[in-house]
Amino acid sequence: MRLTAIEEGHVRNGLPGSIGIAGVFRGRPFEPDEVRSRVRERWGGLERMSRVLLPPARSAALSGHRWAAARSFDPGAYVAATVQDLESLLAEAVSHPVPAERPLWRLLVTRPATPEGEHAVVLLADHALLDGRSLETLFRLLMDGAEPTAAALPVATARPRPSVRPATVGRELRRIGAVGRPLPTAAPGASRPSVAVVELDPQVMRAARRQPAGGRGATLNELLLSTYAGALRACHGPLRSWPGGSTPFYATVPVDLRTRHDAQRLGNGVTALRIPLPVDVDSPVARLQACQELVAAFPHRLDAHHAILPALQAAARAVPLLAGVMARNLARPEATTSLCTAFKWRDHPSHLHGRPLSRIVPLPQLSPPGTANLCLVHTADAYTLTVVSHARAGDAGMLGDAVARELKAVAAYDVPAASAGQTW
Repeated sequence: MRLTAIEEGHVRNGLPGSIGIAGVFRGRPFEPDEVRSRVRERWGGLERMSRVLLPPARSAALSGHRWAAARSFDPGAYVAATVQDLESLLAEAVSHPVPAERPLWRLLVTRPATPEGEHAVVLLADHALLDGRSLETLFRLLMDGAEPTAAALPVATARPRPSVRPATVGRELRRIGAVGRPLPTAAPGASRPSVAVVELDPQVMRAARRQPAGGRGATLNELLLSTYAGALRACHGPLRSWPGGSTPFYATVPVDLRTRHDAQRLGNGVTALRIPLPVDVDSPVARLQACQELVAAFPHRLDAHHAILPALQAAARAVPLLAGVMARNLARPEATTSLCTAFKWRDHPSHLHGRPLSRIVPLPQLSPPGTANLCLVHTADAYTLTVVSHARAGDAGMLGDAVARELKAVAAYDVPAASAGQTW
């Protein structure tokens, strides 16, 4: 079975391609055998989890990679215990591809406890096989009381293609192709991958989500984008002080293309919308409002993607080498400097073999030097931010801490007295 154009792009973009999701649970450590049993029960019937990647049969330009079912597939064989702690495990995993001679995923059970006495179960996969929404779907299937595998199979449905004006498509293509700037980095060749997991104060998050005062409140994505813009300003100064003159700094927001009919479909079902971050806006709430305006345009812009994607995917599927060229171009720091995404784990409470879930920890992929990717997850009363940086050594921790400070600034923001009585 040929890979789709999106999958082919993930294989050929020159990146390690590893992404992940971890659940942190209270209670005694997990035994690998009990997790293996659950994996066999819930994932054994999922055809995608048995797929092995095969190289092109002929010329790489004319023949793409293929999926084949593993000759002997036991999903429990890909479950193992590890003596690594969670953060070091994620830092190592993001820099290395999942071995290709077997299905492109693995599930690890951590032996060391966190400082709070908790233990993690970590699902890692190659992005060509699964996207972030798929990881979330698979993790939900493992939980006690989850619906059986058959209920997770997608319902085939045809999405009507939206009617979009050529001018709208043209504007979106210009947004996709606009040149941005990378993160300030160390000397050429000195960029290093780093990963930071930051637990955010839930009271601060609740207060920040009520901003701006008198407004509708902020979504997780809007908060993440605006506080990341503030963190960049705090860490690197205003854009005018960066190399690159007046060139904008772009963030990319993944948007799921699945509908309610195929919400649990495994694979790759997202597109990405690019926005210039308001790094040079002074006020933390003004940055939030700017991001809210940008995000409000997403539904209209998404129609353009539904119109554009079929033609691009058909061309890339006809010439697989084109999928790699497109993917490498989009992976450049001038095109996709920071991927920012956020979601809420809605199944609360969740348990795995009786242990209650405390929080979800995401692992976005590593991008080329000059980039940083961020993912924020809300689990019950816990908010966890993961930063994967490929810039100066330790930048992930610096950016994560700066985002946490910016959230406090948003939460504590009050309208300055000088403007409190203005009428707009």
